Amino acid sequence: MIFAQIFDTINNGLLVIDREMTVKYWNRWMAMHSGIAADEIVGTSLFSYFPELDQPHFRRNCKSVLQFGNFCYFSQRLHKYLFPMSAPGSLADSFDHMQQSCSMGPLRNKDNKVEMLYISVQDVTEVVSYQKKLVIMNHTDQLTGVYNRNYMEPHLVKEIERCRRYDHNMSLLMIDVDLFKIINDNYGHPCGDYALKTICERITSNIRKSDSLIRYGGDEFCIIMPETSEKDAYKVAETIRKSISDHPFTFADMTFNTTISIGVATLDQSTDDVESMLKKADEALYSAKQSGRNSVT
Repeated sequence: MIFAQIFDTINNGLLVIDREMTVKYWNRWMAMHSGIAADEIVGTSLFSYFPELDQPHFRRNCKSVLQFGNFCYFSQRLHKYLFPMSAPGSLADSFDHMQQSCSMGPLRNKDNKVEMLYISVQDVTEVVSYQKKLVIMNHTDQLTGVYNRNYMEPHLVKEIERCRRYDHNMSLLMIDVDLFKIINDNYGHPCGDYALKTICERITSNIRKSDSLIRYGGDEFCIIMPETSEKDAYKVAETIRKSISDHPFTFADMTFNTTISIGVATLDQSTDDVESMLKKADEALYSAKQSGRNSVT
């Protein structure tokens, strides 16, 4: 078949199956990425090699193509992949399987009757990886590596809604570095950057993976703490405060101390949305600073 010369050189997977789900064609791309040679799989059931495809959803799509001549699409966003294959090259460290966008369509005989169907497979792992990196960049503070304000509001909305729905606890910490301008003025901005990064590292070491540390702006940070009561949030805040105040900072040949103030807000009847939660945490932070700094309110 002259077209097979083309099908075996395209950079997409291509296979053909009949009404009994028997593989009739398997191009070079499919053989290379699946590790299954064409002469091994052609003439056998597709489900013999890929039993995970033997599901109602996949069979319904096949029936729709074979019976009505429809076209079906399996997007990566919904399905991730159809055929479990290894992700290419260095991307194997980030993905368990190659990410695929697949399409399915009818193949008609000379009488214009649908006799078989084809499935095309496109490797979109690199595109998905790039999209993930863009999301991370959009949600990450470049200096400290923690979440930024773009991430905060939608995440806080979701957590508030979830905790209200199930009547669970949730707390929010608002943190401000005391007299941070003095560090920049006395030791320079590189030292100030180092202090912010070190503060984030110390905070991260004292919170759970389910908590979210966010750089709210400048030298202000927030921590979203799901499933956390006011009492427990206060304990964590005190631990964080001490991790900053009790351990000096060393940058180049300079050693200095700094402290933080923390406001604690807890989800309740008076804080049932993002604005009220942030306002309550900000008021608590203001009280902590007014009471002499290096404290939790």
